[in-house]
Amino acid sequence: MANYLVLSAADKMILESYKTMMDGLSAYLGEGYELILHSLEDLDHSVIKIINGHYTGRKEGAPITDLALTMLDDLNRRKDLEVKPYFNKKNGKMLKSVTIPVVGEGKRIIGLLCVNFHMELSVSSFFAGFVPEEVSWNNSPETFSKNADGLIFSTLEDVKAQVYSDMSVSSNNKNKEIIRLLYQKGIFNMKDAVANVAENLGISKNTVYLHLRNTEKK
Repeated sequence: MANYLVLSAADKMILESYKTMMDGLSAYLGEGYELILHSLEDLDHSVIKIINGHYTGRKEGAPITDLALTMLDDLNRRKDLEVKPYFNKKNGKMLKSVTIPVVGEGKRIIGLLCVNFHMELSVSSFFAGFVPEEVSWNNSPETFSKNADGLIFSTLEDVKAQVYSDMSVSSNNKNKEIIRLLYQKGIFNMKDAVANVAENLGISKNTVYLHLRNTEKK
């Protein structure tokens, strides 16, 4: 039963990508959350990454749990992969948990991402994760748009306001600077960005491409 699956190179890359995601989730959620990534290649040593494993005393190389095996069997029987949170207990203490299937090549379930919130965490410790002593602020407000055109337009308007108010940029170089800043923000990776920017600035697409080529050379 240990050799449950033979994973392809692509499957292993998918599981590796989840490890980075877990680091980000842990940094965001705080110390009350235990995150465990299981690979189904070897059920006897399925845990390939664990964060805050001190709650359950597990480390990398630990086996899959009986509950995870039951849930895996249920997931494989169903056509959908609907994920629902559930409540669990560890040493008599309440956990709020969720088990998320990791899907690989051929739509096979190749792993499980388990998240346990340990509800015995003190209120002060819980809120400390939301208001840390040192806060990293994003100096540029994030844009939440309903579509790509909205994102392009909103970013363009912000950049235009910045450039138009900068007296060190000559009138002849305003559009060039706008395009340079948009390039730095990655806006030209969006479909139709060149056409939208050209129309908004009242210049040709060829002019936009010219400024982009000059920017890339630098």
